[in-house]
Amino acid sequence: MAQNNDPLIIAGVEYQSRLLTGTGKYKDLEETRLATEAAGAEIVTVAIRRSNIGQDPSEPNLLDALPPAKYTILPNTAGCYTAEDAVRTCRLARELLDGHKLVKLEVLGDEKTLYPDVTATLEAAEILVRDGFDVMVYTSDDPILAKRLEEIGCCAVMPLAAPIGSGLGVQNPYNILTIVENAKVPILVDAGVGTASDAAVAMELGIDGVLMNTAIAGAKNPVLMASAMKKAVEAGREAFLAGRIPRKRYASASSPIDGTFF
Repeated sequence: MAQNNDPLIIAGVEYQSRLLTGTGKYKDLEETRLATEAAGAEIVTVAIRRSNIGQDPSEPNLLDALPPAKYTILPNTAGCYTAEDAVRTCRLARELLDGHKLVKLEVLGDEKTLYPDVTATLEAAEILVRDGFDVMVYTSDDPILAKRLEEIGCCAVMPLAAPIGSGLGVQNPYNILTIVENAKVPILVDAGVGTASDAAVAMELGIDGVLMNTAIAGAKNPVLMASAMKKAVEAGREAFLAGRIPRKRYASASSPIDGTFF
């Protein structure tokens, strides 16, 4: 992959792609592999409680399709509803992946909305950081909470754009913008993206990356949607760096007449 001068840096490691993808909900491992390649992702999340990464030798191993030599595996605590379960899951992942420290922490509050339990998330984050993990943490879009998680020592904070799997897009851009403006660690939107335009809008806010699963895996053509998301994240990042024109109430001529000859 070609190097650029605008890398995403997570826990001291540089990545060229700002699109992180999940590995669940695909019809099979081959579709998972093809969609991941089309997305250009370098970091892929793996739900330890739902995916086989070697626990069951009789079942297909996700790591055969997405080898750790090619991808940074990001174990996540999907399906955990208590801090204790989340911490236990991260420790299991570390054992399965030979001391791997980078994890995605999520502690859910209820099964209907999959909204984060922020109190339990704070508790688990403190334990995991103290235990030597590099924690990328899923949270609500509360700027105060995001700052607190950064202060605890999380290496990246990942506020939701909308509820997990909802496809609603960025519902509160002002909160996300406030989080970005106050952060000293990478901020990634996690959850809520539905289509390519949602990803571009998120990136234009100045976030550092987007993590998604359902928006790609749940599309009619996941591989094609993965390709679209890759382009949208890149375009959104370039637009943010370029600096958009100010919004104005009235039009202004694209070609001013001052200094023209008649």
